[in-house]
Amino acid sequence: DGDGELAKPRQLHNTHWGLVCPAETPEGQACGLVKNLSLMCYVSVGSPAEPIKDFMVQRNMEVLEEYEPGASPDATKIFINGTWVGVHTEPAHLVSLVQELRRRCIISHEVSLVRDIRDREFKIFSDAGRVMRPLFVVNTTDNLETGAEEGTLALTKEHCRRLEDDAKFLRKKEDEDYFGWDGLQNSGVIEYLDAEEEETAMICMTPE
Repeated sequence: DGDGELAKPRQLHNTHWGLVCPAETPEGQACGLVKNLSLMCYVSVGSPAEPIKDFMVQRNMEVLEEYEPGASPDATKIFINGTWVGVHTEPAHLVSLVQELRRRCIISHEVSLVRDIRDREFKIFSDAGRVMRPLFVVNTTDNLETGAEEGTLALTKEHCRRLEDDAKFLRKKEDEDYFGWDGLQNSGVIEYLDAEEEETAMICMTPE
């Protein structure tokens, strides 16, 4: 008897966009709870949090044990995997710096960075089991080195040419000059965002 089953948990929610496949996921009361991941979706395997904490301390993060609320009441709290580790007085600079490190693959591409301006919190996640999806990076400022303008894609014709060369010369992942998906990631053209970081990001649906 399917009358007692709820339809709500079986329906896709709009926060599943890009993470769960709407075509392959059955909806309605007659089915079990089935969610099929979308083709581009990726599940994080986790990376150690200690190096991130050490980096934060080097970048003027005040560790929780030494924090005096009276001295800097407007400081932003920093959480790593849900644990409050310290505070920082210049969150905007810190967030952009860590984001840049992630795009250059100095820290793992799996690390998620969530800045909540209203609650003055900066949350960093490096744990396993988060569903993430890849997005093209858009330049937020004019890049004087490359000549890229604000609001344009970080993806260039040079990246496309290298991908075409991979296909043309039938290169394999083991080849030294293979570019591929990892090449795009290491060039800072693509970054993975999880559902929580998506909440704080502006995502364009069309190039215009």
